[in-house]
Amino acid sequence: MKEKQDIKKITLALAQAGFDKKGTDIEIMDLEGLSSLADYFVLVSASNVKQAQSIADEIEDKGAEEGVTVLHREGYHEGEWILLDFGDIICHVFGGKETRTFYGLEQLWSDAARVEFVGA
Repeated sequence: MKEKQDIKKITLALAQAGFDKKGTDIEIMDLEGLSSLADYFVLVSASNVKQAQSIADEIEDKGAEEGVTVLHREGYHEGEWILLDFGDIICHVFGGKETRTFYGLEQLWSDAARVEFVGA
């Protein structure tokens, strides 16, 4: 079992991978005490399906570098909403702002604390 700080470090690295591929509106949600699904959600928007797939690939590669693997992947071929489940961390990559707005994860999980992220 990984320590919370180790998981947070990996989460920030995954968010940075999304930023490196020009992902926008990156948000990290701390779900501690709110859900047994994961410790963190990472949300990233892309401008189109191809960019969303590229971001997902980069996040998955960064996860492997950090020693975590994707346990489950959904939506990659469609690219509108790609979900990468790393166990403690779930990354959501949206192929457009409209899709992200439609599903409203920020509103659904509005009680979740936000983790500051500024891409470098």
